[in-house]
Amino acid sequence: MASVNKVILIGNLGKDPEVRHLEGGVAVARFPIATSETFKDRNGQKQEKTEWHNIVLWRGLAEVAEKYLRKGQSVFIEGKIRTNQYQDKDGNQRYSTEIVADNMTMLGGRSDNGGGAGNYQDAYSSQSSGSSSSSSASGGASAFQNDEPDDLPF
Repeated sequence: MASVNKVILIGNLGKDPEVRHLEGGVAVARFPIATSETFKDRNGQKQEKTEWHNIVLWRGLAEVAEKYLRKGQSVFIEGKIRTNQYQDKDGNQRYSTEIVADNMTMLGGRSDNGGGAGNYQDAYSSQSSGSSSSSSASGGASAFQNDEPDDLPF
């Protein structure tokens, strides 16, 4: 039976992306985003619940995040859930869950620097799956295939 591991999130960055460059120059960016929902409790009082999600971007997406994403900005993320298992310094089994993004759209947000929305897809994922990346433009920006975008909308 087939299975699906797909996550779609719209939230605000909790801090600026932290970018590292691995051997061979491969970039990886990590940052948390917050998603919030509001509801009324039994007493009719408005409540808000916030969830934090750890986002991981690779290669071209990581480089775009490093250049353009800042704390407080809104972002649309598509990707998959990955859970890592490790032992802490005391030998206890620990787990961390993260979202490995293969598509990101910058929506602007609280610290919007006058930029428009931009839709970016992980070029490596598109090429490795054998499909060509189609431009799902948002706000006049287009997806890109190589590591450097040809034309940014801001």
